Amino acid sequence: MVTMNLTDADFQRLSSHIKTHYGIDLSQKKQLIVSRLSNTLRANGYSSFSQYVDAIISGKDKDMVTSMLNKLTTNYTYFLREEEHFEFLWNTVLPAFAKKHAQDKVLSIWSAGCSSGEEAYTISMYLKEYFGSQAGSWDTRILATDISQQILNTAQNPVYQEDSLSRLPAAWQKKYFVKGDSGSYTLVPAIRQNVIFRTFNLMDPIKFRRPFDLIFCRNVMIYFDQPTKDALVNRFYNVTVPGGYLFIGHSEGLNKASCPYQYITPAIYQKKG
Repeated sequence: MVTMNLTDADFQRLSSHIKTHYGIDLSQKKQLIVSRLSNTLRANGYSSFSQYVDAIISGKDKDMVTSMLNKLTTNYTYFLREEEHFEFLWNTVLPAFAKKHAQDKVLSIWSAGCSSGEEAYTISMYLKEYFGSQAGSWDTRILATDISQQILNTAQNPVYQEDSLSRLPAAWQKKYFVKGDSGSYTLVPAIRQNVIFRTFNLMDPIKFRRPFDLIFCRNVMIYFDQPTKDALVNRFYNVTVPGGYLFIGHSEGLNKASCPYQYITPAIYQKKG
């Protein structure tokens, strides 16, 4: 099928709008926009990109906006992705915070840009395993946010294929998953109920109830230019408790000159104090 024409003017309007409101830098991605959205335009009765861009900029149809963002970014994830992070969580982070929060028994963790939930649910499994029989006396509910309500609906009603679970220990697969008739898997309630899903745009001010011991924002900032990334990292820093951590994706990097966190190990940073 022949792709629809996207004029330079409409490309500029759309990419500027996406950058301003969602932080995603598509200034060099004109062909990607055309290839991924042309069929969507036709399916929804648009005869030109100009009409579609007008509709997106109007902001009247939030579902259309999130559908566009889903098509232009990649929600590829799986359980136990970047395993080194979870080894550090188990060996360093949880022992320190279990001691620090021995009295209040509250851990505050944020999975920012959580996609279809694998990251947040992996963290939840680690928490259950670490605290064991004491898990019930701790409040370790994880805040998991994404800009897309569509992807959050998937995360809240999770159905995963076997290959998504393949990196998890076999004992965990048996303990925390229920196999469906079609060969797919869902999670047991104890893990699902430990994650709170909310829509949130990372470009917005961060005004959650309490600061965070740990923020996971992995493979999200790859879509941001450096100034947008720097500004977000500073917002994260302001809502991180002293001694708290920020985990980013291994393919990402922070600006050493301006990063307020202290570098600990690849893709792991700490707020000192």
